[in-house]
Amino acid sequence: MTKTVNHWIGGKTVEGTSGAYGPVTDPATGAVTTQVALASAEEVDAAVAAAKAAYATWGTSSLAQRTAILFRYRALLDAHRDDIAALITAEHGKVHSDALGEVARGLEIVELACGITTQLKGELSTQVSNRVDVSSIRQSLGVVAGITPFNFPAMVPMWMFPLAIACGNTFVLKPSEKDPSAAVLLAELASEAGLPDGVLNVLHGDKVAVDGLLNHPDVAAVSFVGSTPIARYIHATASANGKRVQALGGAKNHMLVLPDADLDAAADAAVSAAYGSAGERCMAISAVVAVGAIGDELVTKIRERAEKITIGPGNDPASEMGPLITAAHRDKVASYVTGAVAQGAEVVLDGTGHTVEGFENGHWIGLSLLDKVSTDSDAYRDEIFGPVLCVLRVETYDDGVALMNASPFGNGTAIFTRDGGAARRFQLEVEAGMVGVNVPIPVPVGYHSFGGWKDSLFGDHHIYGNDGVHFYTRGKVVTTRWPDPADAPSGVDLGFPRNH
Repeated sequence: MTKTVNHWIGGKTVEGTSGAYGPVTDPATGAVTTQVALASAEEVDAAVAAAKAAYATWGTSSLAQRTAILFRYRALLDAHRDDIAALITAEHGKVHSDALGEVARGLEIVELACGITTQLKGELSTQVSNRVDVSSIRQSLGVVAGITPFNFPAMVPMWMFPLAIACGNTFVLKPSEKDPSAAVLLAELASEAGLPDGVLNVLHGDKVAVDGLLNHPDVAAVSFVGSTPIARYIHATASANGKRVQALGGAKNHMLVLPDADLDAAADAAVSAAYGSAGERCMAISAVVAVGAIGDELVTKIRERAEKITIGPGNDPASEMGPLITAAHRDKVASYVTGAVAQGAEVVLDGTGHTVEGFENGHWIGLSLLDKVSTDSDAYRDEIFGPVLCVLRVETYDDGVALMNASPFGNGTAIFTRDGGAARRFQLEVEAGMVGVNVPIPVPVGYHSFGGWKDSLFGDHHIYGNDGVHFYTRGKVVTTRWPDPADAPSGVDLGFPRNH
């Protein structure tokens, strides 16, 4: 019998009542292993109502109470790393080691939330005028929502809700319906850690659930990570309804390789960053920009490494790359490779015909490498979100930066060079929110914020770090004047005795 993933509302499992279900497949076999309940508008209302009711007490809870729960939560997550990673592998397909890495990066934000006491400290100015003090404080928003993508079913939710609840908010999480089980386990462990019922809710669904949250009058803010078209829609709709929004969109991340670079290190980095997690990362390097005469040698080194990557089921320790999330997505990714020659590219590696023995019905695709790609080709312009790496050739550093800055995306970027002066210029001149210098995937640690520029971010705040704290709180300034007891009318005088 097919397993059903239900909602988590008010601290308990709640069976779906809409009658609508979505299939969840094992990408390695193509078999439907689970069905997930898809919420109706009424179920959205129920989840938000549970969060609103919980906010009445959670919003005024002490920092000591919140952090004690978060420390216990961190310990439970640590103890259940393998369990969370196994769910990710079963429904997303990524290899177990990669899934464990995802959990570890999510834990960074839980650890940041454990230290929320220092993050929420206010400011005080005394005696700004005669007996007048001014203080600045930050307070929670209320009910906030998170809408997260399939590619990181544990990490991205953990980028959101731990910090939000640490700040005193309650949370409704709408994870991807393609791999929903990890999110439910995260909520169950939070409950086990002592998080009060209704503070964290998990609501599964499709566009009905998303629109319900975007339009709900009791939702104060929305966090989103996904593709640019949906991010733009989320931002426009939620903002029109008066909500605070951070909507992180898609990317076309470039890696500029200068002639003086260590080409072996650059090739290693390109393969890791382009093909890790089967390219299903918003921070994947999908375009290598080779400067000068190094292009041929760099492409050869990348090809040699890519040909050695072992593709197989994510639960096989020998596998270095797993399948794609769905067959439809696999076919879409393949179309960019099959159409590349007609648009002027040279196909160095074609992974479109790849299969894995014994798992022929899985959503498999091999590694593809396209050289001499033009900037007007579909493979360059679109976010492919699969294991396809494009190589573009330019003559100079300036040409490379100009090419990169002409992209509508500005998520992450990297430069490989031994020249400190060139690296310094690059980090100032490139138009992207995250920059790596000899680091291919510059995802910031938890106490710095993650986010891009241009069409990679809609809204004013990046996610987690200081920006995350500011997003999930709002500032208030209090101006105070108190009379001095010595000025009390004669009769009752609580001041010190006057000596002169």
